[in-house]
Amino acid sequence: MRNWLPTLIPRLPGTVQRNRTLSASPPLVLALGFLVLIFIGALVLSLPQAAFEPMSFFEALFMATSAVTVTGLTVVDPASELTHFGQITLAVLVQIGGMGFVTFAVIAAITMRKRISVNQQALALEAFNQTSVSRIRSTALHVFKIAALIELSAALILFLCWLNEMPWTTALYRALFHAVTAFNNAGYSLFHDSLLPISGDFTVVMTLSGLIILGGIGFSVLADVGQKKRWHTLLAYTKLILIGTLVLNLIGFAALWILEANNTKTLGMLGLGDQALAAWMQSAATRTAGFTTMDVQYLRDPTQLILILLMLIGGGSLSTASGIKIGTLIVLLAAVRSYIRQRQEVVLMERTVAPETVQKALALFLITGALYFAGVLALTLLEDLPLVSILFEVASALSTTGMSHGITDKLSMPGQFLIMVLMFTGRLGPLTLVYTLATRKRSRIRYPEGNFQVG
Repeated sequence: MRNWLPTLIPRLPGTVQRNRTLSASPPLVLALGFLVLIFIGALVLSLPQAAFEPMSFFEALFMATSAVTVTGLTVVDPASELTHFGQITLAVLVQIGGMGFVTFAVIAAITMRKRISVNQQALALEAFNQTSVSRIRSTALHVFKIAALIELSAALILFLCWLNEMPWTTALYRALFHAVTAFNNAGYSLFHDSLLPISGDFTVVMTLSGLIILGGIGFSVLADVGQKKRWHTLLAYTKLILIGTLVLNLIGFAALWILEANNTKTLGMLGLGDQALAAWMQSAATRTAGFTTMDVQYLRDPTQLILILLMLIGGGSLSTASGIKIGTLIVLLAAVRSYIRQRQEVVLMERTVAPETVQKALALFLITGALYFAGVLALTLLEDLPLVSILFEVASALSTTGMSHGITDKLSMPGQFLIMVLMFTGRLGPLTLVYTLATRKRSRIRYPEGNFQVG
């Protein structure tokens, strides 16, 4: 009878449902959670109270997808076409999408003093990119505390900067909105033409760029810095992300300033100081934030290629930014260096990188590249637009950056739907998508080694 029991149990209705629930992978649950949040957001944004001229459900769905995936691409101008109710809804969706609904779920479980189940632990591990169950609670609390502290501090600075320029209620409202969208790397602005009107304000630019950078380096890095405070005691990963972020921002800053200094349609008409501020802000925002301090469609072709590269790299793991992530790029560069030096091990900061990590980095790089190529090809088939605009728009959507050549609202419905799919895929991560579609299985079969030539 015992031998027959396992075959009989799955046939029971309740057990079948339970087994199906247990077999759902954490990435699949994450994906479904984001989809539910997007659908709810679309329903709210489609209400007459959300816009001065009611949006169609498809427009609301696009805006909700863009907000939850913290992208910032729009088919409706939030500054002029959304009411306060619509703008607040957008900011709430950005906040939840940026910090992750799992963070709120774990915090809610802690608040209610409920134990986290095995399935919930697996889901949280996937969302937080952690390997230790014991660190889930501390990570969730760190995420909440760090985000609240940074956003409120920045909002206070922005409020004081704008207090003399507008009524205090408007200044406070805009300060809170921009603090949320900047830290979560969404890039929505309540100013017309994004940040162009305030690109010369040093305090505002440095505050917003600081929010973007802090949101993009990852909560684990911020927590490590906050706890240890000294460089030599930081984790090797934390040091790599901090150095990588600084180098990429400086490269983008220098490239933008040098290449666009004489371009009268971007930086050429600005003074030296304003050029530096605009170039710095644009470099920081390119790391998946989406704010603009210049009209990107008038950038020179070399500048646009550099921006596309920076967008696809993105920020750090467990951050509000997307892209392949800085850690992925550094691991791949380290693997190339090890191969050139004929070293069997990949070493970073006097630490050996596990082969599984190198494989994951390579897979993520190739899958992102394949998705980018597929997205560009599909959009060229759907739309009759300049190739450079399509290259830029697809990179912006897939990396959830949100910068645009101004073509998003001009795309056909199939084109906009493709952009939505790219935003959703980019936020969840290509590897998560692949994991969702095909559960990884270990094979017990071992094959003899063959000689395959490459290069």
